[in-house]
Amino acid sequence: PLGPQVAHLPMLLTETDTEKPVLQGHLARANPLLEALTTPQSAMALFHGPAAYVSPGWYASKTQDSRVVPTWNYAVVHVSGLLSANDDSEWLQALIVALTDRQEARQSKPWAVTDAPPDYIDRLTQHIVGVELTIEDVIGKWKLSQNRSAEDRASVRHGLMQSGDPASQSLAALMAGIEAE
Repeated sequence: PLGPQVAHLPMLLTETDTEKPVLQGHLARANPLLEALTTPQSAMALFHGPAAYVSPGWYASKTQDSRVVPTWNYAVVHVSGLLSANDDSEWLQALIVALTDRQEARQSKPWAVTDAPPDYIDRLTQHIVGVELTIEDVIGKWKLSQNRSAEDRASVRHGLMQSGDPASQSLAALMAGIEAE
């Protein structure tokens, strides 16, 4: 038995002919995860939002009560369903174009798959296999100091913003956005 397997890859959310949306991506043929995909397997995709350490020194309430400890704030999404392999070359070519176009859209001069020689792309494509995760369940999880007072949450946001760490600052912005709702 292989045991739990993990792969880090970009995925696209795609509406299909079925009722359920699908996450699509690709893996190297050499990836051990593919050994288990001779039939669809239960799997989970994790999408991480910002996460950061929260110092107990940031709590405004620590002056009234010293019973405070460090913690970790985060935002994540867990997507579970059935993962299957897709070895259709036309499907895989379309996926590569879609994934590339999605990521390159942020560039001032986007690169396109067609910018590379077709035989080169064909050769590289032979070394990957498409994967599809048919979504069964989506769970969002977050710990954003919601168990603390409004005053403590504000002081945590301030501490995160002052940290100089971009992930911490993103987490502070997320906390502020949720507070505003």
